[in-house]
Amino acid sequence: MGVKGKINQRKRRAATRDSPIETEKLVGAGKIDIESDGEESSSSDVTEEEDFDEMLQEMAEDQGFGSEEAGEFEDEGNSDEESIHSSDIEGASSEESESELDSNESDGEVLQRVASHATDGQDTAVDSESEAAVEGVDMEKLTIRDFGKDVESWKAYRKTLPQIDAGYASDSSTEEPANTIGNVPIEWYEDYPHIGYDVDGKRIMRPATSDELDKFLANMDDPDVFRTGRDEANQQDVKLSEKEIDIIRRIQGGAIPDAEFNQYEDTVEWFTSQTMQTPLHAAPPSKASFLPSKWEHKRVMKIVRAIRQGHITRPAADQGPKYYDVWANAAELTGARARRQRLAAPRIPLPTHAESYHPPAEYLPTEEERQKWLEADPDERKTDYLPQDFGTLRAVPGYGRFIQERFQRCLDLYLAPRMLKKTSNLDPEQLVPKLPDPRDLRPFPAAEALLYSGHTGRVRTISVDPTGLWLLSGSDDGSVRLWEIATGRCAQTWSFGQTVHKVAWCPSADVCVFAAAVGSRLVVGIPPHLCDSQKQLVSEELARAGFAPSADDDDDDDDTLPVSWDVPPSAEQAVGICVSVSMRAAVKSVVWHRRGDYLATLTAEEGGGSVLVHQLSKHKTQRPFRKLKGAVQSVCFHPTRPWFLVATQRYVRIYNLAQQQLIKTLQPGAKWISSLDVHPQGDNVIVGSYDKKMAWFDLDLSVKPYRSIRYHRQAIRQVQFSRKFPLFATASDDGSIQIYHGMVYQDLNQNPLIVPLKVLRGHAVCSSLGVLDCLFHPTQPWLLSAGADGSIRLWT
Repeated sequence: MGVKGKINQRKRRAATRDSPIETEKLVGAGKIDIESDGEESSSSDVTEEEDFDEMLQEMAEDQGFGSEEAGEFEDEGNSDEESIHSSDIEGASSEESESELDSNESDGEVLQRVASHATDGQDTAVDSESEAAVEGVDMEKLTIRDFGKDVESWKAYRKTLPQIDAGYASDSSTEEPANTIGNVPIEWYEDYPHIGYDVDGKRIMRPATSDELDKFLANMDDPDVFRTGRDEANQQDVKLSEKEIDIIRRIQGGAIPDAEFNQYEDTVEWFTSQTMQTPLHAAPPSKASFLPSKWEHKRVMKIVRAIRQGHITRPAADQGPKYYDVWANAAELTGARARRQRLAAPRIPLPTHAESYHPPAEYLPTEEERQKWLEADPDERKTDYLPQDFGTLRAVPGYGRFIQERFQRCLDLYLAPRMLKKTSNLDPEQLVPKLPDPRDLRPFPAAEALLYSGHTGRVRTISVDPTGLWLLSGSDDGSVRLWEIATGRCAQTWSFGQTVHKVAWCPSADVCVFAAAVGSRLVVGIPPHLCDSQKQLVSEELARAGFAPSADDDDDDDDTLPVSWDVPPSAEQAVGICVSVSMRAAVKSVVWHRRGDYLATLTAEEGGGSVLVHQLSKHKTQRPFRKLKGAVQSVCFHPTRPWFLVATQRYVRIYNLAQQQLIKTLQPGAKWISSLDVHPQGDNVIVGSYDKKMAWFDLDLSVKPYRSIRYHRQAIRQVQFSRKFPLFATASDDGSIQIYHGMVYQDLNQNPLIVPLKVLRGHAVCSSLGVLDCLFHPTQPWLLSAGADGSIRLWT
């Protein structure tokens, strides 16, 4: 059966119905019903129909139909509608009509007749099963193109389509239209009869409201009043379902609103991790996939050349943030130290006997003291009260200055600064440096062994010969004495009649010569019968060689230098004096060079002429300095290098005699230097000063003292190193001699070890002068000292 036959069959069924059908179903609308009002319609339906006709007219114009064509289609549609309607009433159902339809009507005309049949004013019903049997035609999906130029049939067809029945899950489930004003305060519509607009833009009228009494009575009778909410947008009460109440409870409890949601469900692998074993295609790989790209090669070589030329450098490594442990010292902050330490206020001093209500009589002031206290200024009074005697405690009145004193106390606590004093619980013995035991540093001089007596004045200087058997001493009594060290016997005496400031043996072991500074002369002598004949002959030849005429004598400087080499008088020659050198000023010091041919003298003359260097074998004198900064206090030859040390009042300057230049200037920090000496190895120097301080210098370390020692109570007169043992000594005007252990190591990374060993006391202090000179024995750990008391002592 074709489409036309099915349509005719539906017409016959509709004509045989006894009662009008309220709903009609078209092909394809199996579950959607459209309500109809029969033949009559209200004015509202007419208005909606007119709007619908206008919409269809616009759609027809969009599809390309003009108004004239639409009118023609309308006329044709009306005639067809009349013919179909009359045939339906007559109930024509013969095969001739079907064949007539098949021959004269096309598919489009059939659809138009179906649409016109829906508007003929009769109620028809079409079985859904029969509608679904229409071959290849979906009656609900027809468009305007399926109707051709019959616009009116398209209009009639659109009116017959069923409306959507909104279910519970739909947004239009409520009977009342939804308010679409959005997030707008409902208070804006208080002065209007409507509360908003629906989806179609029509006004939603405000519902009737009851008074509070009616609401109360309604709530009393309503069992669901506690599960009813107010919808302010639609001005109506909404009853909450069990599911909505459960959602509200879950939200209040902080849980997930959806009870069926599983937050711990298994992960869904949207992209599989399994690798396909079979390729997607079997095409062979292209040649470009395995051949290296020449463009990539050029790019890489360009980068390599830029790296080699330094245009591209490696960025500095990012150190990153430096983290540190905030709680590293948390263990120290535990307990009482973790709490904030409270600074206690200073306590008020306790009252004394004078503040008693019944003090002793000696604490009570006299009338004169009372009057003096009253007349004094309050700031100048020793106490702010006067002691009074009340006899009994009951007679004591109230204190009148109680409020003032409390105020002053509070003011002091507020203004007085407080500081927490940290006390260290250190053992004083831990602060003492770890020094070796002096008993482990023996031998060193510790006791007086021998006393040399004979001088009547101060003994200013002493000197020991290189053999260590004989001792020379010079005194203010104008004499030079020769002593035998082992026995203390005076072997010989030379009287010059002037103060002897310095005596010094020649350090050479091949000769037996000494020099003495007597007044303004320098005398050189050879003690008779003190050595063998060979040494005696060599000594005389060295001392008198300069008197013999020589071809290379240079007398150009004789007039400029304040020096005169003379033959001593016959009386002095008889006792061994060989040479006498006369100078303009008094000679204060004499120092021999280690070779024994040169010696330096220091005079009281100011300027560069105070320091002179003499050559004994040629009887020549040189002035190394034309100008000197400051008054020279002492001079000394370096024991191993061609250096010459000159000590002024504040500095010690070291000169290189070979290069004739200044090497360095030592800064002992003393106010007045008295003496200096060089260690036998030549790398360390000690300097004594009149301000009771001794400074040890390491020439390889710094120009500042390595160690400063101040143990003497008076000025230091002499400092001296031992030539054989790691010892040095200081002599002071306090009458004491201090012995130190001074070890100098061959390792330059190890500092010298200085340890105080012994304090020797034996010399008496005369006219604020104590020990004037000290000297170590050349071969034994002995010390000889000379004092202002006129004695010479040997310490062993």
